[in-house]
Amino acid sequence: MPQRTNRTRTTIEDVATAANVSVATVSRALRGLPNVAPSTRARVSEVATAMHYRADPAAARLAAGRTRTIVVVVPHLAGWYFSTVVAGVEAVCAETGYDCIVMAVGTIEESNRLLDETYHLERRIDGVVLVNIPISDAQARSLAERGVSCSTIGVRVGHQPNVAIDDVAAARLAVDHLVTLGHRRIALISGQVEDPMNFEVPKMRHHGYAAALDAGGIAPDDELVEAGNFGIDGGREAMAALLDRPSPPTAVFAMSDEMAFGALMTLQERGLAAGRDVSLVGIDDHDVSRVLGLTTVRQHVAEQGALACRGLMAAIDTPTARFETIRSPVELVVRSTTSPPPVGTTSTGAQTSRLS
Repeated sequence: MPQRTNRTRTTIEDVATAANVSVATVSRALRGLPNVAPSTRARVSEVATAMHYRADPAAARLAAGRTRTIVVVVPHLAGWYFSTVVAGVEAVCAETGYDCIVMAVGTIEESNRLLDETYHLERRIDGVVLVNIPISDAQARSLAERGVSCSTIGVRVGHQPNVAIDDVAAARLAVDHLVTLGHRRIALISGQVEDPMNFEVPKMRHHGYAAALDAGGIAPDDELVEAGNFGIDGGREAMAALLDRPSPPTAVFAMSDEMAFGALMTLQERGLAAGRDVSLVGIDDHDVSRVLGLTTVRQHVAEQGALACRGLMAAIDTPTARFETIRSPVELVVRSTTSPPPVGTTSTGAQTSRLS
């Protein structure tokens, strides 16, 4: 049975690591919430007991005048990535006795209005977690002056708490895998054609894709790039367009697993199989990816939310503290949707009649 660490108090992250589950699962299991397998609930409870874990709402010793409330701001509430980040934030809030409000902003203008002084966030919350939401140094200073602490996921601002993955490296992991398998015509299903939030993530992943091609001696081809809008329908349409090219790809890298799911649907509709006719890689390790056998680059999404919230709590307690970026790890998970190019593929990437 796992032992306690030398820290003064066992955290929800300690329990999650010892039980080999996410922080969100620990939170759900210990609070008696649904969607947790009985065996998992029992294991989490046993580990938590052995490690003397106890959620302590009074542990933060909040100063007078605090609201005991934070807000987590995301661009989309429906997306799997953002909802999973929120689950990680909520797990730490439940442990520390904070209320958590979730807000979605769809444009830069909406984000600016939320962060503006006239919105008076300081009357409602103690801190904010921004998930891939752009924020300027001036806006961060304004929040600090009003007594609102800030933590970010993805976008870095000043010396505020920040959690991020290396999106360039994540994309390179995916595409390097395809290059190593022998693919030369490697397509990209990217983000949005029109991006109202001006996200950095798609740009960084595109850089990683291009860098991997360059390292493999493969010339970029704009005909092999299609926008998938980070959704299943977008991925489905993008894959259809790529397959209709005069010289279709033998492999596809999708910037998210959800777009890869749509790509898998198109392959199935055309009587093709991922890993036999066309190789396919995503990013995220979505809960469904294991079921579908999708090769992907795993990122620890709920843990990113927990780390960002933990950093926010530290910033609330010590507003003058300076924080370094925490790099959340990524790893390639190889499943059945990738393999060497099909027999009969030519040097230019054109394939046998199975792609016609």
